[in-house]
Amino acid sequence: MTKSIKLSAVMMMALLGLAACNTVQGAGQDLSVAGNTIAGEARSAR
Repeated sequence: MTKSIKLSAVMMMALLGLAACNTVQGAGQDLSVAGNTIAGEARSAR
């Protein structure tokens, strides 16, 4: 249950980040950070 809450929080932060960026480059950076965060959570869940 807590994994799904963490994932939901990360996804919400990613969406807010995408809404806040002004350029395509900024969107790419936001997606990269979100991907790294999700990957880190997946590694720690092992």
